[in-house]
This record gives sequence, C-alpha cells and structure tokens, in this order.
Amino acid sequence: MKTLKNPAKPGTGGPTGPAGPADAPSPFKSRGGLQRVWRAAGYSWAGLRSAVRHEAAFRQELALGLPLLLLAWVLAPTRWQALALSASIVLVWLVELLNSAVEALADAVSADSHPLLGRAKDLGSAAVFLSLALCVATWAVVFWP
Repeated sequence: MKTLKNPAKPGTGGPTGPAGPADAPSPFKSRGGLQRVWRAAGYSWAGLRSAVRHEAAFRQELALGLPLLLLAWVLAPTRWQALALSASIVLVWLVELLNSAVEALADAVSADSHPLLGRAKDLGSAAVFLSLALCVATWAVVFWP
C-alpha cells in the first residue's frame, strides 16, 4: 500500500497550505441540525429500498428473518434471550448491507476482473457467512434442550 510522504493532517491546511483546497468544506457534507437528521433518514430509507429491489440475498435474509424476529419475542424464555435472537438476525442484515455496498462499489470501480476487487468481495461474503453462523449458534444456544 502506497502512502504519502506528507499526508494532510486535520486542521493543518493539508498539502496545499492553509488556504488550499484541503480546508474547503466538501459540498457533499451536510451542515448539521435537524435537517441533516431528516436527510440522513431519507438516505437510509433509500438504501433499504435499494437493497430490497436489487439484492436477492438481502431479500432472502429478510424473508427468513422477519418471521424469526417475531417468533423470537414469542418463543424465547426471557427478554434477554429474545433480544439476543433479534440482534443476531439484525446483525445478518447489517453485514449483508455492508457486503452489498462493497460489491456495488467494486462493480462501479471496474467491470474487469481484478484480484483486489475479488478479495474485497470474498471478504464481504465471509463476513456474511460468519454472521449467519453466529445467528444459527445463538438460536441453537437459546433453544437447545
């Protein structure tokens, strides 16, 4: 991995000096306040809709997870166990969303096969696999006789 000899440090003005472009606010960054929260919620909702529309794996995990989420609160012996069961399902969804983001970014960077892009996709897939394994283990521990 290549590194810069003089990387920009926050508040130092960056490599172009105190008045350089490194200090200019990004037009893509929000300013804060309630409007930022409202917009962030909109972006999050758009991301969830996009995942449902374009990601088959997310749809499958959602279809399996939603009924299990409800069952967790009905069947679990304690509230803490229901919370653990629910968290394991939500964790699978979170990791799948992140994996889908990595895959979308990799596909946007290049349609050609590249070892690093392939590794990024494989690592994301491994993360999903581990979250699924943890989910299964959590359910097994809670309901094992």
